[in-house]
Amino acid sequence: MPDARVIPLEPRGARSDAVRAHPPSDGGVWDFIRRRLTGEYIVDDFGFDEDLTDHVLIPMMRPLFESWFRVDVRGVEHVPDVGGALVVANHSGTIAFDAVMTQVALRDRHPAHRHLRMLGADLVFQTPFVSEVARKAGHTLACMPDAERLLGRGELVGVWPEGFKGIGKRYSERYKLQRFGRGGFVSAALRAGVPIIPTAIVGAEETYPMLGSITPLARLLGLPYFPITPTFPWLGPLGLVPLPSRWIIEFGEPVHTEDLVDQADDPMAVLELTDAVRERIQQSLYRLLVQRESTY
Repeated sequence: MPDARVIPLEPRGARSDAVRAHPPSDGGVWDFIRRRLTGEYIVDDFGFDEDLTDHVLIPMMRPLFESWFRVDVRGVEHVPDVGGALVVANHSGTIAFDAVMTQVALRDRHPAHRHLRMLGADLVFQTPFVSEVARKAGHTLACMPDAERLLGRGELVGVWPEGFKGIGKRYSERYKLQRFGRGGFVSAALRAGVPIIPTAIVGAEETYPMLGSITPLARLLGLPYFPITPTFPWLGPLGLVPLPSRWIIEFGEPVHTEDLVDQADDPMAVLELTDAVRERIQQSLYRLLVQRESTY
């Protein structure tokens, strides 16, 4: 089978014509198979396979997005059509469906159908199969060099600063943001001079309400937690089916950083901006929770 062409990552505008030769609606199954057999698709040097993502990975998640969670997407006009930007969102839900749903939201509902290049935890890229899928979907390790490189190339990058503290918190702590760390994501945005898009996600907390964790088992398996929910592990594999909660993803007004590039190495300025972004997301969560008509 011919190999795909691997190209260096270029600025978004420079590679758009080549990569978007086959947009999500173009062709059918047989055209996709033909391209796979002939190698007529492009993989960048991060491993991103846009053809596979558009025709296999995102369509697999679309039924969850449209029919199961019925995601209400708001404020998408705040995400730029071109150029780099950093989407910063709250993290929750025991299993990180919130990140994947945000990726689908931007690809399907944004006028420019933008791809979200997410920054993931070490565990994601240490897990067999999951690591391969993540790379092909355009994601990479949550580290400063990769973040700065993607942003500098005009990519839309996503980060969930709460990490496992967010998705692994108990249901009693739902919608209470955990610490955002030392603000590495803010430094990356400042260096690249790109806007930060505070994003609030409501609904993920109720997909797998986490009641507790079996810590010894988590340590044995090398996991940050082993969840106990109302359905797992009591119902076995059925307990892995997420509950059909109602979702809202709201992209807030951007925080512009063009005039703050010289503050990227100032720890106090970085922490201050980090706290400001966190507070925006927290206030948005409170407002959206009041507006949501029902949980399920």
